[in-house]
Amino acid sequence: MGAVFLGLFASVIVSLLYSGLVLATYKDQTLTQAHTIYLVHALVNGAIVGCLVGLVGHRSTGAHIGGAAVAAAGAFFGFTNSIPLIIAESQSPAAIGDMMEADPFIPAKAWWNNEIDGGVDWFSPLGLLLAAAAAWGLAYLIGSRRRQV
Repeated sequence: MGAVFLGLFASVIVSLLYSGLVLATYKDQTLTQAHTIYLVHALVNGAIVGCLVGLVGHRSTGAHIGGAAVAAAGAFFGFTNSIPLIIAESQSPAAIGDMMEADPFIPAKAWWNNEIDGGVDWFSPLGLLLAAAAAWGLAYLIGSRRRQV
């Protein structure tokens, strides 16, 4: 249980850093750069969570699965939390309240939808898969090499 909470704490920190990076650079990003930054964030989030879960959770399969779920959630929320920040910076903080009244799921819809071509943005679920796979894989590798005390 402690391994998953430690992974959650680290995932929140990595996601906040990603949201800040997106906020600082969104005006200058191309679509390719935005996708690359998102996928790198997902891998970094998964790697950090996986390492911590493997070190603390040892061979616990539940901890490995929990770490994968936390890393995937961190990849998702890192992106979706950047949307209200961008709205607040480009319009006003009051615009977040308007967004919440009109459609509170705008960040999740922006994560899922491809606004240029229409349909699904397949980089979004790919990021979840990368984060979960990196977290589970590293937790398994690191945890299986450590002895439980």
